[in-house]
Amino acid sequence: MKSMVLVKQAPLHFDLQRFNEGVTFSSSLSGLIPEETSQEIIKDVVRGSAILKLSELEPMTTATKKIPVFLDKPGAYWVGEGERIKTSTASWTQVTLTAKKLAVIIPMTKEALDRSRIDVFEELKPYIVEAFHTKLDAATIMGTESPFTSNILGAAINVGNSFTRGSVAGQNLADDVNNVMALIEADDQEPRAFTGHTGLKTSLRGLKNSQGDPLYLSSVREGVAEDSLYSLPIEYCRNGAWDKTKADLIAGDFKKAKTGILKNIEYEILREATLHSITGADGKPLSLAEQDMVALKATFQVAFLVIKEGAFAVLRPTGFVPTP
Repeated sequence: MKSMVLVKQAPLHFDLQRFNEGVTFSSSLSGLIPEETSQEIIKDVVRGSAILKLSELEPMTTATKKIPVFLDKPGAYWVGEGERIKTSTASWTQVTLTAKKLAVIIPMTKEALDRSRIDVFEELKPYIVEAFHTKLDAATIMGTESPFTSNILGAAINVGNSFTRGSVAGQNLADDVNNVMALIEADDQEPRAFTGHTGLKTSLRGLKNSQGDPLYLSSVREGVAEDSLYSLPIEYCRNGAWDKTKADLIAGDFKKAKTGILKNIEYEILREATLHSITGADGKPLSLAEQDMVALKATFQVAFLVIKEGAFAVLRPTGFVPTP
């Protein structure tokens, strides 16, 4: 089968509909992706996505979900002998997660319609996974083509938590990162992790404190690389979603951002569509009917919301000048 492609958190467990492995696409042109494959897709999307590793995950069963959020925590009081003890209550509010549809379309030959759906999904799974986590990171971290009302970079910018690399003469990258962390701490928030692009690694590896100890450490645990900066974990965006013209590094308390995942991954077989985002050898949009092809459309529903904008700060690249 020829195909063309557009373009440590606890695992999530969803109860998806099961299918007979012998069923072909030609007998069912739409429905839910089989349970086992759906589970694997979701787990692989989480592994490949920086935001899903860092943010607070919220399983969803409907397209919207209200979740309670602390505004002010209850306080304690000193009490003198014989004095009445004051009462204190926590201040709560509710925010709403609203799931948006994320879709990938993968053209394939018509012969695939006569094959088992299980076989075809297994073959296309890597392409579906990559498309999902790349688009998700771009939208939630950088705000690129985002359907959501908030994103991590935008949150930092909205509250003025932005520092440009090299903007202080004689100051090295370690000091610049410290300035970024200080922006968050000034709002009584605690930076708990970093995310950035992999091109920053070269600059980070040589950073040392005043005693000559490395500030950047890298280790491997259970076959997985774990990097840290200032003793805080750093998760790299490795899927190409990062916009290097806007940011080198983002620090924050990523638990102040919520990501909701709706349980079902749906599919639909397209047979007559013209795919304007894909061009053939002639430079024209791909016409499935004219080129005797079909396409699989997989749809994944995700919600995202930044709860506390002041919990994030961005290190801008050297020489960054904001666009008007």
